[in-house]
Amino acid sequence: MASTVNRFTLPTIALSLMTVISAVSGLNVAIPSMAVDTGATQSEITWIVDSYTVVFAGLLLLAGALGDRFGRRNILALGLVFFAIAAGAGSFMSDPVSLIGVRIFMGIGAAAIMPATLSIITSSFPPEKRAQAVSVWVGVAGAGAVLGLFASAFLLEYFEWNSFFLLNVGLAITALIGTLFAVPDSRASTQEPLDIVGGLLSVVGVASVVFGIIEGSDVGWDDTRTISALTLGALAIISFVLWELRIRHPLLDPRLFKLAGFTSGTVSLTIQFFAQFGFFFVGMQYLQYVADFTPLRAATQLLWLPLIVFPGARISAMLSRRISQKILGGFGLSALATGVFLFANLGTEFDYWYFTTALLIFGLGFAFSMTPATVAITESLSSDKQGVASAMNDLSREVGSAIGIAVLGAALNDTYRSEMEQPTANLPAEVAEQIQSNVAFVTVDPPAPLAMMWDDLVTAGIDAFTLGVGNAMGIAGWVAAAGAVIVIVVAPWKKLRGEPAVKAKH
Repeated sequence: MASTVNRFTLPTIALSLMTVISAVSGLNVAIPSMAVDTGATQSEITWIVDSYTVVFAGLLLLAGALGDRFGRRNILALGLVFFAIAAGAGSFMSDPVSLIGVRIFMGIGAAAIMPATLSIITSSFPPEKRAQAVSVWVGVAGAGAVLGLFASAFLLEYFEWNSFFLLNVGLAITALIGTLFAVPDSRASTQEPLDIVGGLLSVVGVASVVFGIIEGSDVGWDDTRTISALTLGALAIISFVLWELRIRHPLLDPRLFKLAGFTSGTVSLTIQFFAQFGFFFVGMQYLQYVADFTPLRAATQLLWLPLIVFPGARISAMLSRRISQKILGGFGLSALATGVFLFANLGTEFDYWYFTTALLIFGLGFAFSMTPATVAITESLSSDKQGVASAMNDLSREVGSAIGIAVLGAALNDTYRSEMEQPTANLPAEVAEQIQSNVAFVTVDPPAPLAMMWDDLVTAGIDAFTLGVGNAMGIAGWVAAAGAVIVIVVAPWKKLRGEPAVKAKH
């Protein structure tokens, strides 16, 4: 068994993280062809993308605790095996329900993988190398999504949309080999009871809230199913907090939120990933449906993002030792909000320079807000609690991602369906419902009886979809702006020194 880090440890951890991140984003480039081939509605498409993230987010805290108890390398390897098997099954699925099921099982594997990657860095790398290793982790977490998009889009140039799942399999197997030979094991020095009840409540809370948001845009916000899901989610989250306050060894002690750095870092990361993955979900569809790009060209359009995020994250890591999170994090979220507000004004005619300018500002904000937020969370807890600290870090990202996809997807769906009611009013009910359910169905060859009016339907569909993109990005912009205010008000003035700010109580 490996006992120390070596030159292959960090690349293996980065690849494991890439495996998880690319599975969140990579499917976005396959949405148009997947929607047509499977007949999925816009709501079902949202579920196929978001079911992975919902389960992922809900299990993160429990998975982090399992890594602390049974060994972080062991849990990482187990997660990679589970992930690879589920992704392999996904390559054979062809209907929305089966795809949602596969994505749920991939999310279980991802929940085991992600907290282990950061906790191995923070518990195994020597202090003088830890900040640099964390900056690499942050860079992969931020820019890996775009690289995953690009890799998936490249496959789609030559293969069918389900080749995306084979990419996931290849990444997971490669990372598993590296894990077995290059990753040291570590675990908490004290063995605490597992908080199974807290873990289940966190899954129910996150899943129910996201379910209510996605279904609300499809069946109506006053529908019994929507209200019931949102109510159950709220009750589960409240119960989770009360339970965690009551037990001796909680998955997440709510009292930690009394720490200014812990709280501001959590809020910042949640909002960053709300905006980023909401943008990927909405923006990739805009580039393919409205700009009429191929998947590869759409993904290529986003390659500016890693070019700014990777170096930006390293610069931010250096600056975080000289500038407080209040200033650096506030600046980053302000820039992020500016970029998103620019996205909110995209038109039906694609403007390369406008889009690229917005993307560069967005990427700059992301790079400069991620590192101080990440380090603030991990440095709030002792080395024995790095699994939970890492899981909280990841939970912020994945809850933000899940809710971002759900909320912005719901805003897009709401606007599109509403705007398309009038243009489809005189169509047969079945055709009208199909067109209202997903813009993908106005981008295919028209049925013969509708050929004469199809151009008008396409124009109306693109206009409605673009308006939906604007509304969704406007919501993301205001959320990011609010986050900047919260960080500026709440975050501490102190600079990050690379040492734990608070010792966890056992």
